[in-house]
Amino acid sequence: MAEPGGHPSADPFLEDDFEAAHTTGEPPPTRVRVTRAVHIPDRVRLARYRHAPELGTSILFFSGGSGLRSLSRTMVRYTHGSRHIITPFDSGGSSAKLRRSFRMPAVGDLRNRLMALADTSVLGNPEIYRLFAFRFPEEGEADELKRWLDRMVRGTDTQVKEVPEPLRSIVRRHIGFFRDAMPDSFDLRGANIGNLVLTGGYLNQGRKLDSVLYLFSQLVEVRGIVRPVVDRDLHLVADLASGRRVVGQHKMTGKERTPLDSPVERLWLSRSRTNPKPYRPRIPEAVDALIRSAELICYPVGSFWTSVLATLLPEGVSDAVAAADVPKVYVPNPSHDPEEIGMGLVDKVETLTRHLREGASKRTPADRLLQFVLLDAKGAAVPRKTLRAVEKLGVQVVDVPLMTERSRPYLDDELLAEALLSFV
Repeated sequence: MAEPGGHPSADPFLEDDFEAAHTTGEPPPTRVRVTRAVHIPDRVRLARYRHAPELGTSILFFSGGSGLRSLSRTMVRYTHGSRHIITPFDSGGSSAKLRRSFRMPAVGDLRNRLMALADTSVLGNPEIYRLFAFRFPEEGEADELKRWLDRMVRGTDTQVKEVPEPLRSIVRRHIGFFRDAMPDSFDLRGANIGNLVLTGGYLNQGRKLDSVLYLFSQLVEVRGIVRPVVDRDLHLVADLASGRRVVGQHKMTGKERTPLDSPVERLWLSRSRTNPKPYRPRIPEAVDALIRSAELICYPVGSFWTSVLATLLPEGVSDAVAAADVPKVYVPNPSHDPEEIGMGLVDKVETLTRHLREGASKRTPADRLLQFVLLDAKGAAVPRKTLRAVEKLGVQVVDVPLMTERSRPYLDDELLAEALLSFV
């Protein structure tokens, strides 16, 4: 039903519109809530998206690592408006060295998503892509790696020389920013060049990630928006059912360390790695606006705790989600995730809902935060009784084919993209 102009809205999530209109003297906007049947896949809708991806929909993903990289590449064919809110809390690999040296957020997942969304048909972008993916050898000698980095700054390194101007000069300058700030003791072994470039820009731009992300998004024609959920140097902390406390994202994923041996009971953020205490930063206004204006919100596949739920921890995320009058869809992992120890599908839906509600205003109903679970029950071997248990939680199960023989045990990126795009 349309809200008549000039009359107060009965929907508490529309009150801000009327307050703003009252303040400015302008007539309040008319908002219409429309429901429609959704066909998955919607071939007509998908054909429109493919025909004009520059006009595509703004699906927003809460995610972190590489789990969404290939899906992001697929989405570019349908829309250049996807939004990616990323966790900057990675504490392993080369990101850990940068964080310790410069007390900064992790940039590796941000760089990864930028490159996944970059238009590789644009002149110079394939060369940038290769350069940003390059890592110095793990077995390199310290002095030789520094000389190698200096060659990149001078532009005499082969990979840098392949990048056409003006991109080459910009990349050289940003590597130079990093080289000037780099401590003599910094270990370049295994360092990712893209991370060093972004770090140089971060330091040169007054330690503001948004500025350097915007610059490189423009330079490599990124077909979407990539932003950290907060621009802070913070650490993930997990309290396990066993009573043990784990500090650091890299200790939870099962990739660099032994997988967790007990379920996670609570996840939180800390400003200190050595003396962890709960800290809840507020999301920037720009991130708040991206969430509120999205046309679909997706909690996607990926590491359940350190990627998806970690992105929901800062203050303001849940309220922004609730304010967006759009579909909210959870896509569970169809295969084993080391972080999901002791968790079935019902547990994951309950945990996701609980974390969202804990971050939201008390009056927020659960269906403003999560409405759908999108899965392939046959492909993932999910029993019907489990699906019924999920629906008893007030969440609608959307069971559609999302796997192929080639993709199994993972979801097929094309089928998943088509399903999500058919919602909007």
